[in-house]
Amino acid sequence: MGRRQFPRLARLPRVPSIRIGRAGRGLTRAPALRGIAFFLWEKRWFLISLAVGALMLSFDPPAGLERPGYIVLTMSIMSVILFVTEPIPLPSVALLIIVGQVLLLGQDSTIVAKSLMSDSVLFIMGSLMLAVAIVKQKLDTRIAYLIVRMTGTKTVNVCMGITLVCGLLASVIGEHTVAAMMLPVAITLITLTSDDPREVRKLAAVLLFSISYGCSIAGIGTPSGGARNAIMIGYWKEFFFDPGNPETQKYLIDYVTWIIYCYPVFLLQIPFVTVILFMTFKPEYSNMSRSVVRLRKQIEDQGPMQSSDWVTFALFALILVGWVGFSDQIGLGTVALLGAIAFLVVGLVRWEDVNSGVNWGVVLLYAAAISLGVQMKDTGGAYWVAKSFLDLLAPFNVDSGLPLMTAISTLTTGVTNTMSNGAAVAVLGPITLNMAKAAGESPIIIGFVTAVSSAFAYLTVIGTPACTIVYSSGYLKTTDFLVVGYRMVIVSTILLLLVANFYWPLLGN
Repeated sequence: MGRRQFPRLARLPRVPSIRIGRAGRGLTRAPALRGIAFFLWEKRWFLISLAVGALMLSFDPPAGLERPGYIVLTMSIMSVILFVTEPIPLPSVALLIIVGQVLLLGQDSTIVAKSLMSDSVLFIMGSLMLAVAIVKQKLDTRIAYLIVRMTGTKTVNVCMGITLVCGLLASVIGEHTVAAMMLPVAITLITLTSDDPREVRKLAAVLLFSISYGCSIAGIGTPSGGARNAIMIGYWKEFFFDPGNPETQKYLIDYVTWIIYCYPVFLLQIPFVTVILFMTFKPEYSNMSRSVVRLRKQIEDQGPMQSSDWVTFALFALILVGWVGFSDQIGLGTVALLGAIAFLVVGLVRWEDVNSGVNWGVVLLYAAAISLGVQMKDTGGAYWVAKSFLDLLAPFNVDSGLPLMTAISTLTTGVTNTMSNGAAVAVLGPITLNMAKAAGESPIIIGFVTAVSSAFAYLTVIGTPACTIVYSSGYLKTTDFLVVGYRMVIVSTILLLLVANFYWPLLGN
């Protein structure tokens, strides 16, 4: 498609200024008032959050909660309002959290700055840098051809293959990276089937949601599958590990242990993804042989793989080995940063590409959310909320066991559909872990329920980066996410609760 040419606007003659008397001042005041009214309407949720915060802080803390914990709870509620409504850029919310800790809690700015940096934040930073390096290699058509050679040309098999490939990749390098890599793959298959989007409307939905859901359900499979996983690992260590107590060694969850717990949850969901998608959309084409023929021609025109492609695969394999074998000694974040450095040193990506391709605001947002979560724990706010929630559930006999896990999963699913899953775990993690402690349940199982449920962001476009990325293709409507999303939420929750109730207790924690 060529670049659209816009006609150049003719220069208007300069109008001489006219002095307006007292009677005519309303003529200029009206546009100004409209501008102010528009600004206030646009920022209404920001003003509402400020009003909510001021109103809460004007009251005394409830019984059992100290003033610092009440302040942090107020900041958390204001942050949730801003996360959901986005009246200001989300990195601005992170900055407000940082400033609020200094001004409202009286924390030393140096201490607050130290709380912003952890291995979880380093992992997020390194993963985003790796995403830029991998996507830059443009391996989309080769991956698409590899998938169809593995699955055949039947649409149902292609969709299941896309879900599986996205899952295997997203379980180790993060869903946002895989979604960005695989979106061109799906669009290639769609456009090679038909140039008219109306003729492939349901086919596009099935292929694109196969990417989104494959990434989402697999992101829970390993610690490197998403920021939420690293955040929960950090919380377990921060809240429960004591170097002088050997019994707390179990709270140091390593890479392999996480896989043992969570990979079965991912594998169980794979067949249900394809079944639910085909029941919901029923694609127009049951066979994609036409697009495969065209795809083969494109691969032949590209020629054999270049040396840079093989170097990319080799470096990524080394990063995976580092995550599996050394993350418990040096941290997930250190391995991710070493991988990003390797791509820069070898020359597969330039710093200019990384600097422009990484959303540094996301790093800041996660850092601030984690810092706020630690404050929730240190001030007693998280424990108070957990205890209050347990007291609320007690009359309904849902304060322990499977009912408690169901309540936590439902709460996390609702929150994660309105903000990023990493932010959801950062905010809810201290609360649910303290709920587990207060209820006498295993913090490890409750932590896994929280982390896994944060992947059930199927209902909204902003639920996960993968959802946002596939929506950007232009083939999907916002209502599509609701139509198929609620089915995915129900099935995923049932499978999670079955695993949490029957499989995880067998692992001994």
